[in-house]
Amino acid sequence: MKDALKITIQAEFTCIQVHLQPRASRNEIVGVVEQGLKIRLNAPPVDDRANRQLVEFLAETLDLPKRDVVLLRGQKSRSKTVGFKGIPSAELTRRLHNILYN
Repeated sequence: MKDALKITIQAEFTCIQVHLQPRASRNEIVGVVEQGLKIRLNAPPVDDRANRQLVEFLAETLDLPKRDVVLLRGQKSRSKTVGFKGIPSAELTRRLHNILYN
């Protein structure tokens, strides 16, 4: 898990890839895998519950308003693209680095 996290810009969003593992025992960011964040959530992947929990989890973890975290791609996949509004890539990198390595 020593990949570097890839952050991209798409329109008004700063974006990351997420590799989601639903139905986990707890909610956590595991690390960086294939240039994306690996995240475990306890929500099941039915009725959009895991997607909603992913947005809520990332907003809370990164101290962002929930309205500024958007699932852009991968609604029915474990590989997702998440966009963040109103946060520059350098600041997103700093916050994620603090979470991953502190």
